[in-house]
Amino acid sequence: MKQYETAEITLQGAAPQGSCAQADITAVITGGGTEKTIKGFYAGNDMYKVRFLPKEPGTYQYRISGCVQQEGTIVVEPADSAVHGMVTAQGEHFMYEDKTPYFPFGTTVYALVHQTEELVNQTMNSLAKAPFNKLRFCVFPKSYDYNHNDPQWYAFEKDADGKWDVHSPCFAFWDALEARIRELAKMGIEADLILFHPYDRWGFDALPQQDNMVYLDYVIRRLSAFPNIWWSLANEYDISSKKLEDWEEIEEFVAKNDPWNHLLSCHNCFPMWDASRKNITHLSIQSKAFWRLADLREKHHKPVVLDECCYEGNLSHFWGSISGREMSRRFWRAVSVGAYCTHGETFLDPEHEILWWAKGGILKGESPERIGFLRDILEHLPGPLEAIPAQITGAMQVAAMSPEQQEQIFGEAEPIFRNVVSAISRMSAEDRQDFIAAEYLYQGHCAEECYLYFYDTRTCAEDTITLPDTHTYRIEVIDTWNMTREVVKEHANGKVTIALPGREDIAVLAVAER
Repeated sequence: MKQYETAEITLQGAAPQGSCAQADITAVITGGGTEKTIKGFYAGNDMYKVRFLPKEPGTYQYRISGCVQQEGTIVVEPADSAVHGMVTAQGEHFMYEDKTPYFPFGTTVYALVHQTEELVNQTMNSLAKAPFNKLRFCVFPKSYDYNHNDPQWYAFEKDADGKWDVHSPCFAFWDALEARIRELAKMGIEADLILFHPYDRWGFDALPQQDNMVYLDYVIRRLSAFPNIWWSLANEYDISSKKLEDWEEIEEFVAKNDPWNHLLSCHNCFPMWDASRKNITHLSIQSKAFWRLADLREKHHKPVVLDECCYEGNLSHFWGSISGREMSRRFWRAVSVGAYCTHGETFLDPEHEILWWAKGGILKGESPERIGFLRDILEHLPGPLEAIPAQITGAMQVAAMSPEQQEQIFGEAEPIFRNVVSAISRMSAEDRQDFIAAEYLYQGHCAEECYLYFYDTRTCAEDTITLPDTHTYRIEVIDTWNMTREVVKEHANGKVTIALPGREDIAVLAVAER
């Protein structure tokens, strides 16, 4: 076996008496100075499996008991150079287990695994050519506009009364789901797996809570050893039939029973999930308030992923009719303040009802190429970005400081700044919010190593930026839509005036010279 890759032990044995989802099979694995107890699962056809995700190379001993028994040794070799382990949350950003930075550039295909094999294959081929390294999709099928097909398989079989029997997994479904997760891993794509959602006509959203727990137990037994899994408790949890206490119980169950502590989030429609909860590793949000992203990062000290910000497309729905240019712009807004964004696409297809956002197929929009352009820029910066407080935000931070700290800042600023701080401190919270939303500056930095300014819809002919005197900088003007980069100054520092082309979607990047 290899470090950071799923190790699998397969055993033969008679089918379990009773629940096939909660088979009595447990493995104790010892090695690397640790001992871990893992539940195995029944995979159908008189076959049991135990999966292990080795974090370190070395020799591990295992002992399996329950419906089947076996003892043995697993030899784990060092990881291949291209394999980095699970993605983890580190502060307000992400990195792989081997400390390689990870920047999520995601897309959404909700009902991916509920389509025909031909269509899923086409989607996978599209993803292989696209810039995305995270995919949001559901375990359960989706029922909504442009989603009227029934899948070939469901997660469970039905009992004699025609009700879903969570103790009887549909093994063909789980085999197909696993195959796609493995395929995504080979492409370097994280599987952001949505465990529940409200868009349902089959009864999955209304399962009794005890059935939800049996389902989750099987999901975790079967999938948690895949390194590219993220757990998304829900898509739009707040419009589900479940109560808040049900969701909290679900969150606690997943966090407690996952042996490998994968990333865990819960996505909203209206009120955001409480990201201050200890099990939540990052914010997965639906919002159009880009000016709030930096504040959310600062409030929770966790990564913020804007997993739904509307979709590039031409539907009559408000959420499905932004341009490719606007989708690209939204990615730049998020990234420039140290947050992240997720793509989706909804182009009308009256004949086949194949829209990428739910079913996949072929990408038709203009934004993916531009998103790939941004991803390349971000991945070659000296490190992840942090937001630079701007305008009223920065002034409010100064207003909250001690008089001694304020005097130090006032002495270095233009004299009018003292009056600005005083005036802003007298504004109501509502007025401040309106001002920030209307005149927000999207700008970020990586310590003193680089500075990024995104001008969004502004059409400036020039701007003056202030760079530290401790370094000299190479300054580029970037046309984010036409995907061009032009070096306009070198060996620059202090106050620098830059000529700009006077059109939308321009960025300036200053990187310290070495």
